[in-house]
Amino acid sequence: MDSGAIRRRLALGAAVLAASGALALAAPGTASAADGCAGREVRTLPFGAGAVHVYKRGGYVCVVTVARDPGAKRVMSVSVQARGNRPVVDKGRFKHHAGPVTVHAGQRCVWVKGSVNHDSVSSGWILC
Repeated sequence: MDSGAIRRRLALGAAVLAASGALALAAPGTASAADGCAGREVRTLPFGAGAVHVYKRGGYVCVVTVARDPGAKRVMSVSVQARGNRPVVDKGRFKHHAGPVTVHAGQRCVWVKGSVNHDSVSSGWILC
């Protein structure tokens, strides 16, 4: 095989690899890199100042609270609790999002909460 054919095969391989990576990043229902959760988005809980995004992968549930208007740091929190366990919480002063926090829920229900400043949402038991 001559060097021109080798270069063409390498270029084709690189193009296929780049295209498959682009498709993986653009696949619907997957977590964005900014959110930091793996899996597919199964629920969004909107509220006035933001939204809580809920992702599931295998028996794990991951949640992130995202502010509607990112900017100045403000008090934000997110928590997820598998039934029968204590909640896992991330609370602090953030510009864009609180979390991610992850629990192993298996087939159990989870309770999700999120807040931005004094505005909040609570899911009740979901994903049962």
